[in-house]
Amino acid sequence: MSSESPFKVAVRDLPATRRIEITPVFVAEAVQGMPMRDALDGDAAAERDGGAAELELYEDGTSVFAHGSITGQVTVACSRCIGPVAIPIDERVRVTFLPAHELPAEPDEEGEEGVELASDDLDVFPYDGETVDLEPLVREQFVLAVPFAPLCREDCAGLCPQCGADRNVAPCQCEKPIDPRFGPLAGLKLPT
Repeated sequence: MSSESPFKVAVRDLPATRRIEITPVFVAEAVQGMPMRDALDGDAAAERDGGAAELELYEDGTSVFAHGSITGQVTVACSRCIGPVAIPIDERVRVTFLPAHELPAEPDEEGEEGVELASDDLDVFPYDGETVDLEPLVREQFVLAVPFAPLCREDCAGLCPQCGADRNVAPCQCEKPIDPRFGPLAGLKLPT
């Protein structure tokens, strides 16, 4: 194993079993820039983030195969009340690492639509021929674990759109604004 990173495994050391501790700092860097993470107030909720990857690696020719599990937690903001939501991660992974020169070329900037991948190619990562870097695999699992609209609970009442109060804590006293299309009718009195 390379001394520079716990995520790097030398091909000459295969077959190998690796247990990698995933720190809160790694998780923070992995989900940095995601709106549901950036909406969190401070990092206090995220200090419990992290986990572990337990992977077995072996080679067959130029291909390196990895399988095992990635477990842990990532904290993001609730899409309704922006409170912290701990998302558990417990994923079984089975991926293939191929030398970078054996992977399809990236599309150029001259208008190509891109490269079409078969379903078998979705779990393929490149490696340099001598060292397999497991970091992109682990990073991907933490990013993919974050749902589009995470909720702190199913019945989250969210924030009041008028005053911003958390309606999970207490109901607010705001009145709904009048639809501007009905504004001219506000003073209308109907005969009884």
